[in-house]
Amino acid sequence: MMDWTDRHCRVFHRMMTRRAMLYTEMITAQAILHGPRPKLLDYSVAEHPVALQLGGSVPGELAQAVRISGDWGYDEINLNVGCPSDRVQSGCFGAVLMERPGLVAECVAAMIAESAVPVTVKCRIGVDDQIPDEILPHFIDKVSRAGVSHFIIHARKAWLQGLSPKENREIPPLDYALVCQIKRDFPDLTICINGGVSTLTQAKDLLDQGLDGVMIGRAAYHDPAATLIGADALWGDGYAPDAHQVVQDMKPYIAAHLAAGGRLHQITRHMLGLFAGRPGARGWRRVLSEGATRDGAGLHLLDAALAQVQATAA
Repeated sequence: MMDWTDRHCRVFHRMMTRRAMLYTEMITAQAILHGPRPKLLDYSVAEHPVALQLGGSVPGELAQAVRISGDWGYDEINLNVGCPSDRVQSGCFGAVLMERPGLVAECVAAMIAESAVPVTVKCRIGVDDQIPDEILPHFIDKVSRAGVSHFIIHARKAWLQGLSPKENREIPPLDYALVCQIKRDFPDLTICINGGVSTLTQAKDLLDQGLDGVMIGRAAYHDPAATLIGADALWGDGYAPDAHQVVQDMKPYIAAHLAAGGRLHQITRHMLGLFAGRPGARGWRRVLSEGATRDGAGLHLLDAALAQVQATAA
């Protein structure tokens, strides 16, 4: 979700669910050590609960990044051991670390020593020629012994050679049964599942099978209303604003962003899928896509886009 789930996207998603944990884009430890920290780590208080997702493979660097980020007050620190992109492979982090459980254990132990909040791990069921049924239990056991009690498992193998990152999200078959078996084998651990979930009905079914949580990524971005509005019912919470109300609720945040010199499209690019599959969705996307990058674009453009939906629905 790099370049997608930035701070504006997360505020938008928070307008649809009070309960779900939101995750940052993956930020490398080295970026935090040497880059513009406020730009990388600042977020709105409205985002809580929010987790910082880190990438890296050097225990000392990850520990230092966790120590630095402590001043920002994230609710969770997550180590990404699942991303298959070329960028992370060349840096020896992400999914390639599935081949090095000992190193992952060293990394999380160093992170836990510096963290006041839970450190979690997002991983795959395996990579390349690994046999998931064999390596995943070993990986979970090794890393949990280092102090991690919460794993988010993307239920697909990652092929680091021969498949693009996009293909790695679609081609390797999903193995939900293996993730459910991991939960049975490690009942004291928090085991959440990721991959291929696009509806709340699917999410509830997986929870009913004994899993502790469900992470939804791209579906929540492309059709957020279908996957986030009503999600709080999984906690017994009735909070479920309609999509039109979400637009209204975003206006104060957008106005503050514009007043600080920001551009409208920096926020509305994340809102294009809000009315996906509904009458007027095309007009909503068109008005925002064509107008939000123009100088002076403001809340009036948001109203014009919303009128497209309302006019079509009427």
